[in-house]
Amino acid sequence: MFAKAYQIASNYTQPVLISTLRFDGTVECSVGSFVIVNNEGWIITAAHIFDTMLAHQRDTAEINQYNLEVSEIENNKYLSAQDKKKRLDKVKYNPKWIRTYSYWWGADIHGIDNIHLLTENDIAIGRLTNFNHQFCPQYPVFKKPGNLAIGTSLCKLGYPFHEVKATFNENNNSFQIAPNALPIPRFPIDGIFTREVLQPNSGNNQYDVKFVETSTPGFRGQSGGPIFDTAGNIWAIQSRTAHLALGFSPKVVIDNKEITEHQFINVGMGVHIETILKFLEANKVQYKVSES
Repeated sequence: MFAKAYQIASNYTQPVLISTLRFDGTVECSVGSFVIVNNEGWIITAAHIFDTMLAHQRDTAEINQYNLEVSEIENNKYLSAQDKKKRLDKVKYNPKWIRTYSYWWGADIHGIDNIHLLTENDIAIGRLTNFNHQFCPQYPVFKKPGNLAIGTSLCKLGYPFHEVKATFNENNNSFQIAPNALPIPRFPIDGIFTREVLQPNSGNNQYDVKFVETSTPGFRGQSGGPIFDTAGNIWAIQSRTAHLALGFSPKVVIDNKEITEHQFINVGMGVHIETILKFLEANKVQYKVSES
């Protein structure tokens, strides 16, 4: 059913790798997805893809304060070595502060600028730097709003079930992705459009906080990827998975203990096409829309 649509979506769906160096030296690497919108290199993804960037901005102030306190103690000529050690041991720090980070946008040459975040709706856009038109053979068509039929078959696409490891080279201040990490295989999952979900607005948001719900969950690595129909038209951008209680809780016995197991259904939540198009228009990003 989605074979042709998958081929279309594979042209404009790409992985983003997020590498993070923590204060304690730990290196982490996670995978997300993004959609290339047009030949100017504009992309759209989930806003939470940029959580690392925002966390680093917050952590930097605390790291600078920590370094200042350490420097003052170490340079205090009136303190003995023992006193310095005692004071240094009392300086508070968070081992999970982000020292530095890196985003890899589908290719080594790509950077990103002109980032715009709509965090409450979990949508973000940006523009790839050094973008080569040949990198994306076909750009997406977005579903025309106003005619979204409940029960329509939809497909999510992204990059789950693939572990990426990275290291950090202190000598040249850069991350190195493990050589066997690329290319990252795509993974589609189908489902049906179940409901439109409208969530409370903080009042500081000019857009409705509106989502497309699907009968199947999105997986880690699919965040920021497209939710599209059998023609390859995008209806939503995958945001997260919601866990809906089914209302019954069977009891099971594990290790001679009776445990109540609460039952849930996991559904996908994607940023609604109405929000996507309004956000693109507000930022003067060109896009294609379907005829119906």
